[in-house]
Amino acid sequence: MSCTSCTKGADGKPAGCKSNGYCSDSGCNKLDVFDWLAGVPLPGGQSPFDAVEVRFKNTRKGFYRNGNALSLLPGDIVTVEASSGYDVGVVTIAGELVRAQMQRKSANTDTYELRKVLRKSTQEDIDIWHASRKLEDETMFAARKLCGEQRLDMKVSDVEYQGDGTRATFYYMAEERIDFRELLRKMSDRFKVRVDMKQLGARQEAGRIGGIGSCGRELCCSTWLTDLRTVSTSAARYQQLALNPQKLAGQCGKLKCCLNYELDMYIEAIKSYPSANAKLKTKQGTGMHMKTDIFGEKMWYIFKMPGSPVVMAGFPVETVRDILAQNKLGEVPDVDLHMADVPEPAKASDLPETDYGNVSDGAEELSRFDTKIKQGGKKRGRGGKRKPGSGERPQGQGDRPKSQGDRPRGQGGERPKATAPKAEGASKDQQGGGRGRNKRRRGPRPDGKPRTGGAPKPGTA
Repeated sequence: MSCTSCTKGADGKPAGCKSNGYCSDSGCNKLDVFDWLAGVPLPGGQSPFDAVEVRFKNTRKGFYRNGNALSLLPGDIVTVEASSGYDVGVVTIAGELVRAQMQRKSANTDTYELRKVLRKSTQEDIDIWHASRKLEDETMFAARKLCGEQRLDMKVSDVEYQGDGTRATFYYMAEERIDFRELLRKMSDRFKVRVDMKQLGARQEAGRIGGIGSCGRELCCSTWLTDLRTVSTSAARYQQLALNPQKLAGQCGKLKCCLNYELDMYIEAIKSYPSANAKLKTKQGTGMHMKTDIFGEKMWYIFKMPGSPVVMAGFPVETVRDILAQNKLGEVPDVDLHMADVPEPAKASDLPETDYGNVSDGAEELSRFDTKIKQGGKKRGRGGKRKPGSGERPQGQGDRPKSQGDRPRGQGGERPKATAPKAEGASKDQQGGGRGRNKRRRGPRPDGKPRTGGAPKPGTA
């Protein structure tokens, strides 16, 4: 994508932009507008609309009043009013199309509230504008270094100098509120200009910087798209797309704006299709809906019969309607699944032969990616849960020392167990973690009560 002055070079070959963004055709296709009212004469006695649309660096645009009745055409470089001083931009559209653009963007069409176009830019204005633009990259890198010194969690993505070189606007991204008062003072002292800070979103930053999308073309937000609408995952579900973030996300990290382009057509088409929740009852089994091919006008179902493998078959929409109509009448039709569009799995004989040898050490096995869970502790038997709020076992009965040579013996001459603390009133299975059937005699309980077997008392866990 390039402007008309860059399309032809030597011997008819395409040439790069030698104007570095200052060419008369408003840059390399940044938010161009097609003037579909060009050549349409105005009714008799009607004066042309006295406003123009001016584009500045990247995607920043604004409406200005042509109070001096200048003869302005798209591509003219003009000098306009600014909050302090003046700015330089390129006219993108003029005439009645500006009124339509202002109405579409819900702007006030009263041109008396707009800033004025001072004049067509002189050579002196253009030279100062070019000199200011050359400082933007150096200023951006210096600003990022200052943010790092201040340890501010923000990213300076772009810098734009005003046409007269007296003001610089820093565009940044931040997830939280940033206190950059100290940063503003250091920037003003460093760059000797008035500093403005403007926060951008992820989509706005992608539109200002630009780039190449996965489709191979320039980003829509940097070339023609100005209405950045919200994109949700329901747009992908309506279009039967896999919910893969790597495929659905754009350069900005958000869902692609192009997911909304054909969404309305998909929604209208799905309304005429049978419900996806409906099941097909046939003699070959009950079919569960899997996916819908809107362009192919097919619906895919999975059938499973006891003792038979799972079969996925695709039917035309009219066939699905006929089967549902018969099911509504209480009939179960006989459908030949082999006559339907059934995808055949790849056979081993169709696969290409490889010369891979056997790997004995297991380094190339896919199971190496599996997380191996260590089996720790002994399994509890029936009723092995401990009663909440029960007391802990006294020291020496529940703590098992690491050394195997000098283990202290518990009361009753038994080796202490590394099980959970015992609960009062619990059964032998609950006390011993599934060892309640052990007939060996054990010592008295820590509270002095004798140990009893059998069923637990009423009201105990």
